[in-house]
Amino acid sequence: MRFGSPIPQRRARIEIIPLIDVMFFLLASFMMVSLSLQKLRTLRMDLPSATRATRSAKPELLRVDVRANGDIQLDSRHHSLPEFMDVLRQRLGANTNLPVYIQADPMAAHGDVLRVVDSARAAGAARISFQLDTSPAGGR
Repeated sequence: MRFGSPIPQRRARIEIIPLIDVMFFLLASFMMVSLSLQKLRTLRMDLPSATRATRSAKPELLRVDVRANGDIQLDSRHHSLPEFMDVLRQRLGANTNLPVYIQADPMAAHGDVLRVVDSARAAGAARISFQLDTSPAGGR
């Protein structure tokens, strides 16, 4: 006959979470020890350094400036909008992949800049980018 005990019987069980933590700690410890045991056998090299580098060829690009009063300058030459489109068509005729960089004065009207962008697209420009002035503005 079996008598009941006032102490409840518990079954033994193995907790796996602490075992995983211990295994990761051991793995990390062995990795650090094995890395510190390696001796680095390298040769010291004194490589020459460049003192002055120059670009051999200047990349061809079109720089368009839009002034605050709406004037358009292409490569530092003043043009009206129809003249600008004609010059742009001629330059893009040989190379349609020629990049067009537009730099607008901060006080230029938004509509003037959009007219230049639309004119460049109409002339066949495939790559149009805006050149930003990163210098801090006075008084800001």
